[in-house]
Amino acid sequence: MHVGLESLVREVEDYVAAGGWDQPTRLFALVPTAALIEADPTVAADLNLNADMPLTSVEQELEFGTDLEELLGTIAWPEDVAGAMVVLERMMLPPSATEQLPGEDDPDFVELAANHPDRRDVRIVSAVLRTGQNLNALRYRDHDEPTEVAVAPDLVGRLNDSLLATFATDEDA
Repeated sequence: MHVGLESLVREVEDYVAAGGWDQPTRLFALVPTAALIEADPTVAADLNLNADMPLTSVEQELEFGTDLEELLGTIAWPEDVAGAMVVLERMMLPPSATEQLPGEDDPDFVELAANHPDRRDVRIVSAVLRTGQNLNALRYRDHDEPTEVAVAPDLVGRLNDSLLATFATDEDA
């Protein structure tokens, strides 16, 4: 695992968690800290960046209501971006609960799922590096404490893969 990725994932998750729940999707570029310090030492000093931090997260501005799948299909990161991180919230239901619901194409599906007694809200962090390494964090609304955040690789494989695809080049095709 990349040195510093876990601390960066936890730092960003804490930063987003400080704003509470029901937030829009957030996107961050992961940039080598040394490059930021070299590019603008004054701003780096203002942000308390130091060379001991391998990567720094730089939040990207997103339009409100941006569809994540559409967004990820349009991103092409510059070569100096070492990785990316997305933070989003989703509701989860156990398989037994989804069996009781109509199909996802049903117009009442979202409302029924949102009001289901077994629904759990989760904040998901997906961080990927250009090298393919990933790390995820999960925080449930009903266990909303920093000590209750699960952090491990490969917890949300499809999201990790989608985020990693934003680093694909023409040569990868």
